[in-house]
Amino acid sequence: MMNRPLTGIGATYGHNKLLADSYRRWTGRDLVQAAEHRGGMSLEEQLFTAPRVILSHGTENDPVLNYGNRLALELWEMDWEQLTGTPSRLTAEPMERAERDQFFTQVTANGYVDNYTGIRISSSGRRFYIVKATVWNLVDEQGVYRGQAATFLNYEYI
Repeated sequence: MMNRPLTGIGATYGHNKLLADSYRRWTGRDLVQAAEHRGGMSLEEQLFTAPRVILSHGTENDPVLNYGNRLALELWEMDWEQLTGTPSRLTAEPMERAERDQFFTQVTANGYVDNYTGIRISSSGRRFYIVKATVWNLVDEQGVYRGQAATFLNYEYI
């Protein structure tokens, strides 16, 4: 699917480490298995090829997606450049955006939320439920808020 290297914030080791470390900090769980259990793959490879959807957005006034792994790209039917240039709110239909915004306010206040289910829409207009997603704040080692991320294993087309 990818013919050239991924570029931008989400493609860096630092961002991938932020995703994994923040997930562990909030949930007490690992986002991916340790490298020694994945054939020595780099963290970037582990997250990009993980058997779960992983995506994140930044801290802009209208947060823009800055990472999506292989499964996220496939589900939202976008390539890397499209996804990482998309405002996060556009992954939901207009009628779902107010609910989505309220939910992300809860995540900001609480650090993370498990078991979120909501309707999303791909670039072609295909609608799907994300089921039992975990959404968490991205906070670096200095305690600076860097955005939010989500992961989920299950989704259902509607």
